[in-house]
Amino acid sequence: MIVEIKAGDTLYRIAQRYNTTVEKLAELNGLDRPERLSIGQHIFVPTSMPATYTVVAGDTMYQIAGKMGVPLDALISANPQITNPSLIYPGQIINIPTPSKPTIEVNGYAIASINKTTLDRVLPSLTYLSIFSYQAKADGTLTGLYETSIIETSRNAGTAPLMVITNIGESGGFNSDLAHTILTNNIVRNNIINAIMSIVNDKQYYGVNIDFEYIYPEDRMAYIEFLKALKTELGDTFMSVAVAPKYRDNQTGLLYEAHDYRAIGEIADRVIIMTYEWGYSYGEPMAIAPLREVEAVIKYATTRIPSEKILMGMPNYAYDWTLPWRQGNRAETLSNNQAINLAFEKGSNIEFDTTAQAPFFRYTENGIEHVVWFEDALSISNRIALVEEYNLAGLSYWTVNNYSAVNWSIVNDMYNVKKLAL
Repeated sequence: MIVEIKAGDTLYRIAQRYNTTVEKLAELNGLDRPERLSIGQHIFVPTSMPATYTVVAGDTMYQIAGKMGVPLDALISANPQITNPSLIYPGQIINIPTPSKPTIEVNGYAIASINKTTLDRVLPSLTYLSIFSYQAKADGTLTGLYETSIIETSRNAGTAPLMVITNIGESGGFNSDLAHTILTNNIVRNNIINAIMSIVNDKQYYGVNIDFEYIYPEDRMAYIEFLKALKTELGDTFMSVAVAPKYRDNQTGLLYEAHDYRAIGEIADRVIIMTYEWGYSYGEPMAIAPLREVEAVIKYATTRIPSEKILMGMPNYAYDWTLPWRQGNRAETLSNNQAINLAFEKGSNIEFDTTAQAPFFRYTENGIEHVVWFEDALSISNRIALVEEYNLAGLSYWTVNNYSAVNWSIVNDMYNVKKLAL
């Protein structure tokens, strides 16, 4: 259950209202200081289904099923002592089955510098850990990465470690020219594939994730051929591919044109759709992942890619913009916890954009106005509900380097997270 903080609310009063404890609410929502609540803030409150129900006059099994929110056949199956479900009587004790939860896959990108405590906390909620990143080079080699301990920790937690390969150049950004060389020079391409295979085998990766961005449109087919060749070498070894969020196949723009949803969906075991960055660091202030836009991308994607292969991208960060916004201004990146704490420190009420389905707040510092867009319990729960609605494989987070307790509380409340045999 998601609860909005109103004037006069305290964690103690909410705990009393919903029959839980302040300690539990603080733990599930990552509230280091439970007294720091802002008006408009949304928090996650656990709800538990009663194990039994006492029949009252006029009850039927059908009515009880509806009242308890469980399927009628499940209610009947949970009560084999009732030989005739049409005959129940007041005072009779009915067993209430625990509602079943869908099982999904969850991927988390982790920068190799991730704090070990954070890693240990997030791994139980992940199917895959995509360790970012090996960078492909124009000479057919890969940059180094010191991630052996992360791989070992991931495997010990039953989470499948994935080797991430990118076309990030020496300047630190995704490089179109570098991608062109890798994809069109057969010698370079084959050397890159051989280097990938060597590392996968030597370091005991479960599989690979390819994250090539800003590929020239004319290299669209070359990218598909690269993915085909790599998958041929990998065989049954797992391969996921990250793609830009598109609404249609012929969407223009360097980020989008070379990502062929249908072709990539046929090759990859999973396709990670990066459904975030509508609001981005150098862009105008807005929600990072507006629900309407995310759903439009997912709706299109499921017409091109088998839905059970899709992992929907989730942002695990916030942006703080100065106002008035001017072209070239860069927003400061915050964690969602930092954003919530900042709202309290500045005495700001949190507002919720019902169109974007995302929270934001404003504050003034040294005479300069700011607006912060972030993720909270309500925006998270509304967005991840799309997984079940569209029968997706699951979720993918950028990144898990900052631990968001409320996010993982909601994920584990709504879904079972799949673990693989490693």
